[in-house]
Amino acid sequence: MNRRNLLAAISTTALGFLTLNTSALAQTAADAVSNDPFLWLEEVEGDKALTWVRGQNARSLPKLTQDPRYAKLEEDALNIIRAKDRLTFGSYSGGYVSNFWQDTNHVRGIWRRADFTAWRLGSPAWETVLDIDKLAKDEGKNWVYQGSNPLDPHDIWNTRLLLDLSNGGKDADTKREWDVKTRSFVEGGFELPEAKSGAVWVDKDTLLVSTDWGPGSMTESGYAFIVKRLKRGQKLEDAVEIYRGTEKDVAVAAFRVDDGTRYHHFINRAPTFFTTETYYLETDGKVAKLDLPSKHSLQGLRAGQVYLTLQEDWTPRGAKKAIAAGSLVSAPLAALKAKTGAIATTTIYAPGPREALQDVSLAKTGLYLTLSTNVKSAVRYYTQNAKGAWSFKPVALPANGVASVVDAGIRQEEAFFSYNDFITPPSILFAAKPSDKPVTVQAQAARFDASNLEVNQYEATSKDGTKIPYFVIAKKGLVLDGTNPTLLYGYGGFEVSLLPSYSAMNGKLWNERGGVYVLANIRGGGEFGPAWHTAGLKGKRQVIYDDFIGVAEDLIARKITSPRRLGIQGGSNGGLLMGVMMTQRPELFQAVVCQVPLLDMLRYHKLLAGASWVDEYGDPDVPAERPWLEKFSPYQNLKKTSPFPEAFFLTSTKDDRVHPGHARKYAAKMESLGMPFLYYENIDGGHSAAANLVESAKQRALVATYLMQKLVD
Repeated sequence: MNRRNLLAAISTTALGFLTLNTSALAQTAADAVSNDPFLWLEEVEGDKALTWVRGQNARSLPKLTQDPRYAKLEEDALNIIRAKDRLTFGSYSGGYVSNFWQDTNHVRGIWRRADFTAWRLGSPAWETVLDIDKLAKDEGKNWVYQGSNPLDPHDIWNTRLLLDLSNGGKDADTKREWDVKTRSFVEGGFELPEAKSGAVWVDKDTLLVSTDWGPGSMTESGYAFIVKRLKRGQKLEDAVEIYRGTEKDVAVAAFRVDDGTRYHHFINRAPTFFTTETYYLETDGKVAKLDLPSKHSLQGLRAGQVYLTLQEDWTPRGAKKAIAAGSLVSAPLAALKAKTGAIATTTIYAPGPREALQDVSLAKTGLYLTLSTNVKSAVRYYTQNAKGAWSFKPVALPANGVASVVDAGIRQEEAFFSYNDFITPPSILFAAKPSDKPVTVQAQAARFDASNLEVNQYEATSKDGTKIPYFVIAKKGLVLDGTNPTLLYGYGGFEVSLLPSYSAMNGKLWNERGGVYVLANIRGGGEFGPAWHTAGLKGKRQVIYDDFIGVAEDLIARKITSPRRLGIQGGSNGGLLMGVMMTQRPELFQAVVCQVPLLDMLRYHKLLAGASWVDEYGDPDVPAERPWLEKFSPYQNLKKTSPFPEAFFLTSTKDDRVHPGHARKYAAKMESLGMPFLYYENIDGGHSAAANLVESAKQRALVATYLMQKLVD
């Protein structure tokens, strides 16, 4: 587990700052609430709020679905989902390939397996292991499969696992013990009620559980901070506590690491979204804190050496020189547990200019590292000689796109890789051992005609002079007259990298119909490592928005498009980006697709998982931080101006990560100001706003129709 897996954060560093202003700040916050005429829309399932939602859906949907183009767009989207020649690789274990498969006959999905040799020859006989559609029907539940946790992943077909089942796609889920061999739930087996919880196997009769233990056991961000040991047959309330964080933390959870011979158990405490404390769980039940920097991600363990990536510079105990952020290092577990003595580290990888480490996979005899250089990826295989020195050989995968390791393990020689780019469909490559050149064993058929498309990478200059890369996917010989319908996509946060990946939906519904698609690699992401992310944290956040504006202006300056033909799209943190663009530079854009957004940045920390993100944005309750949030918060800064794009908002009632109240309140404020907009809220769907592939196809068609109306007509 690493820090990104906790999906939550709360900043404690500034609590208590300027305590003399506490009463004034509380009054300011109270005034903000009392002056919010749309606060009632934060009641997620409230009758008044849902009546408003249904009214907006009823008003907006016909404007799109009755467009003559909608039916064909939806059909094209559904055909992509229905395609039977999609990639079928998921994972490899025990001589079988397995995957989670969804189609029109299995909308919720099935977990299935096939003999590896037959699969590789192109003639797999698929065997259904678990049918979520049947389970949902039998139990009368709106189950959405969110993964599973096997007791023994090395013998998956003869083990038990914990199924993660969500009601309607929420982050919160139930966990139920299921026997793979008998294909049935274990009678009297482990079962954890719905919560944002975690569970890790210790042995077949023991779990380490972090969950909602009752009042006062969840963080302000809505995650667990108490880990207990739960034995088979034991009631949840009788579980034995082994570690406790605080409710001011983001979250606390247990995890395990396979060193190639056995599992080691750890506890991860996240005081904030971007800081981590890692504890080693001894066999006697005691916990030992590892002497690690506050920003790190534990990647693996082998032969007593811990492998970790650094998100900040680190000077290990006893060292004279710091190791650079973005590096991969190893250190002895025993030294990290000790309270004294030098920690002898080895730097395996250090980032070069415009380069970032994206992923690490421990293999049986070495390490696979996935890197990106100028937002194009490559894979290397690292090995260590008898003297302890590390060296690498490039893995022979295609260049100029997204190459990755999709399956490798510390107990196996075999490795599977994938490759794709904007106009090249994904493929699976296989190497029986690291010295072999990977060979393509499966390639997906094209989902759109890319024969007349080309990809170019450009750089825009942001307001502070920083060069911001972006990709343009457009037809060859594009006429640069400013008339090309163009969709610009961005995110810019949480160290998330946007890489040049193949998108069947974008290609079919937009590029193939003449649209230009643009992907912006703005700061806040992880395309160039930790520094690219931290450049836009908290009070420095305006640089992210300046970057996006810079890309938009560069597109216009190059006459690829013009404000009349330029649309933008983003979701979640990218939805916040969309809101800021509407309030700061509305004249630049003709269309805005704002999905599951954060928009009220003065109350976001009080809504669902919002408190988890103050380490990214800042805390409105801290006097020193509130001013910059007030300056860019879209909801508070919305004013009736002209020109202003008629935006399309998409959210979900069941989203228990980003509160649907953000989109609701912003849209309602627009309505009160007499400003036109479109709005669709899916009653199910979770944070993706789509509970199944059919709903996802519908939403893709709605967005494409909206873009046609705004940018093509």
